[in-house]
Amino acid sequence: MSKSYVFSGYIFLMLGCTSCMAEMVADGRLDISPALEQGGLAMGSVPSGYRVQYAGKSLKISPNGTFIFGLGRDAPNRVTLSVVNNLGIKTEHQLPVAAREYNIQSVKGVPQRTVEPSKSDAVRIRQDSALVKKSRRGSSANLDFLGGFIKPLDGPITGVYGSQRIYNGIPGSPHYGVDYAAPTGTLVLAPASGKITLAHPDLFYSGGTIIMEHGFGLTSSFLHLSEILVSVGQRVEQGTAIARVGATGRATGPHLDWRMNWLNVRVDPQLVMRALPVAP
Repeated sequence: MSKSYVFSGYIFLMLGCTSCMAEMVADGRLDISPALEQGGLAMGSVPSGYRVQYAGKSLKISPNGTFIFGLGRDAPNRVTLSVVNNLGIKTEHQLPVAAREYNIQSVKGVPQRTVEPSKSDAVRIRQDSALVKKSRRGSSANLDFLGGFIKPLDGPITGVYGSQRIYNGIPGSPHYGVDYAAPTGTLVLAPASGKITLAHPDLFYSGGTIIMEHGFGLTSSFLHLSEILVSVGQRVEQGTAIARVGATGRATGPHLDWRMNWLNVRVDPQLVMRALPVAP
């Protein structure tokens, strides 16, 4: 059963754990239903002239008062959202966050050099990481994310967000995306409209990689691609073919690894699709 929370302040939220909405009521209460969830994306609205802060950041707000923020894999059980009204009065909202349980997934057969990289590989990894961070650094005023998200392809899910990965018997970092198994060459579609900020044919871990920004710092990353069909700076519409599935980088077979970030916070694409579905 969904839980409902009421707070003071002129604000309403749609949460990343299910497709749900809460409305701003006349007396200014905040009605949240259900609770926030680790790995989720939240979207809210405040009246004109208000400001919102979360995790030390001033959130970007659209002309109609819309904002978003993400919760990481290991977000604490309570987070604070600060709202400053047009008179400069600040109200802090303590929002509960539901914990998730994550599986342990053993992955065998990946190239051993991607599990225990050499010194020269380590240099390349740092360079790749800097390039990816730069590609995610922007936070445009585009509102493409409001159009909702679709799956980038149809295929069985073989990996989920948050799983602890063990590569060739050696513990690695958690998995931060959703994996779709598909034959090499399968078309990958843009899950939402946006702008391409990275199109690289061969990063060390992720191989052929695309990053797309959907507005307000919300980005999608597409990994292990065999072919890239877009270029940096290009704007693409939802459903446009942007790449083909491959097995490049650290992969055991052809599949798409779709990841999402809100700024530097890694969020679960499956929860984003629930929070921001395409309108019927």
